[in-house]
This record gives sequence, C-alpha cells and structure tokens, in this order.
Amino acid sequence: MPINRAEAPIVPHDLFQRIDESPDGLFYSNPRFVTHIDDATITALTNFYSEILFTEADVLDLMSSWISHLSAEPKLGRVAGLGLNKSELENNARLTEHCVQDLNRITTLPYQSNSFDFVFIAVSIQYLVHPFEIFSEIARLLRTDGQIVVSMSHRCFPTKAVRAFRESDLNQRISIVGQYMERARKFSVYEFIDRSPVGADPLWIVRARRRDNND
Repeated sequence: MPINRAEAPIVPHDLFQRIDESPDGLFYSNPRFVTHIDDATITALTNFYSEILFTEADVLDLMSSWISHLSAEPKLGRVAGLGLNKSELENNARLTEHCVQDLNRITTLPYQSNSFDFVFIAVSIQYLVHPFEIFSEIARLLRTDGQIVVSMSHRCFPTKAVRAFRESDLNQRISIVGQYMERARKFSVYEFIDRSPVGADPLWIVRARRRDNND
C-alpha cells in the first residue's frame, strides 16, 4: 500500500531519547539466543523475504543477531550481518560474514558503495538513535533498484527503544520509518505491507527501492 507523503510528520529530535541511555554495548554484552516474534510471524517474515529475494542476491542483515529469518532458497550470494553481540553473530548460520558495531555510536557502515541488493532491518528499527544518518548509509550501499525492508512488530526492550516508537501507534510508526527513507532522498515512495498472521504477533513491513545511483 503506497503511503501519502503529506501524512508523514516531521520527527523532532527529542523523540530519539531513551529511558536507558547507557552504552548499548553493555546492554547487549551477553548473548540472547531468543526470538523476538513468535514462530508463525517468523515464518511469515521468512516467506516474505523468499518472495522478493533472487538467486545470488547480496544481502545485508542490519542489526542482526543469531537468526536472520532467511530460508535455504533461493541460494544467495554474500550475506553480511552487522550487530552488537559477537556470539550471536557467530552462531548465525546464514551469514557469510559478520561485523560487531554499535550503530548508535558509529553511523558509518563498513561496506563499499553499491554492494548490496537488499538491506533488511528485522524488528529492531525502534532502537536507532541516529536513523537519518544510517538510512543515508543504506542508500549508499544499495545498488540501483535495491530494496530496504524494515519489519516491525509490537515487542521490544522498552528501556532501549526510542521515544518515537514507545509513544506512537502503528500509523505513526509507519510514517516515522517512511521519514527515515524520505530524508535520504535516494529512495522511491515507500510502501506499507501487513503480513500479520492470524492469532500471532503482528508483522508490519515498510520498504522502498533505491533509485538510480546517478541521480
């Protein structure tokens, strides 16, 4: 469902405040081998990824952990994971490489421009303190027509989620993520997709495509 840009509010910077402002490296220092959405919703996200991925696609799983929600098919090329916990990343069997980095401290992503066909952020967008800088980097990394796919649900670590998400309803969250994409000025009109399974955790997806890298 395409979104009307006129409905997207300007995001005040105080909305990126958190209850717990201590370094994220401390909070995530111990691995958490748990899932943040239930099994039916994991399956729904995996199925969605399978629908849009193609053979030998290069993927960046941003804010990754021990599970990337990627199926065995199609056969992918490079699958890079960037997250906060080394043990979680090392136990992610779908990654071909991984990097430990706190995006709330260092917003420059350690990859060459035009390196990926897809960038996925799964149920973790609510933790970004500097989203505009990160989404500019995502635009740099994506190839022409590459996709940024942000999936959301209703669970989170509330003390680490930014105020913008703690105090927003679904429509406001969609608009906020859309603003992240719009401010980068390199993406197509974003769209919202609801893949919530019946009787399970919701699955809300916002995605856009990278426009011509020469624009």
